[in-house]
Amino acid sequence: MLSVRIIPCLLLRGQSLVKTIKYKKFTYIGDPINTCRIFNELEVDELCFLDITASKERHEPNYGLLKEIANECFMPLSYGGGIKDIQMAERIFALGFEKIVLNTFAHQNPDLISALSKRFGNQSIICAIDVKKSFFGRYYCYACSGTTRYRLHPVEGAKLFENKGTGEILLTSIDREGTWEGFDVDLVRQVSDTVSIPVIANGGAGDISDIKAVVKKGHASAVGLGSMVVFQKKGMGVLINFPEENELRRELGKP
Repeated sequence: MLSVRIIPCLLLRGQSLVKTIKYKKFTYIGDPINTCRIFNELEVDELCFLDITASKERHEPNYGLLKEIANECFMPLSYGGGIKDIQMAERIFALGFEKIVLNTFAHQNPDLISALSKRFGNQSIICAIDVKKSFFGRYYCYACSGTTRYRLHPVEGAKLFENKGTGEILLTSIDREGTWEGFDVDLVRQVSDTVSIPVIANGGAGDISDIKAVVKKGHASAVGLGSMVVFQKKGMGVLINFPEENELRRELGKP
């Protein structure tokens, strides 16, 4: 067992998996069910699915697709996208998902976090904080697939969400997402050193050295991977894969 969780973060758009660059341009990756089967064979420990249009287009989660995913996957699952009340969350948990991810509606109504945490336990709640840097270098929180800016620093957002009862933070640098340029280690360190709950660093991983850097220097508790697990390499075609365990052990060590 590794000392840190490595989590493929997969983006849903309709019935398909896609991969974006800075939350904009997207590439078709394939069928989510077939992708789940491959990750089963690769013995991945955990998967996260994020619907990138649900909140933006104001539609509910695709429960039929989520049921297929839950029936196919052998590992713990989390899902985010369009969750705005207890009833939606309850339905997703009933399908077999262990965790839900909140972003847009956590910003709009932080008390929703408290209600969900009280009902389902904070271990079941992840709050996603999407971050962009301004022209002047200040970090701001974004929601609704990076289209809505809040005048809130990610450290402030993380503290707020922790106080409201979230069990984890999924921290994504929009500026790095899909670029293969490495994580924003400084951003991750600022947030990780502020809260006492796990922080999942996401956005920018290009190789295992980036994972090592964000864990050792950024103090991330877990790492989300996108491009690295759906493409062969930067600029090359689709290939569902996962880093070799021996290489991960060598770089990250055992618990």
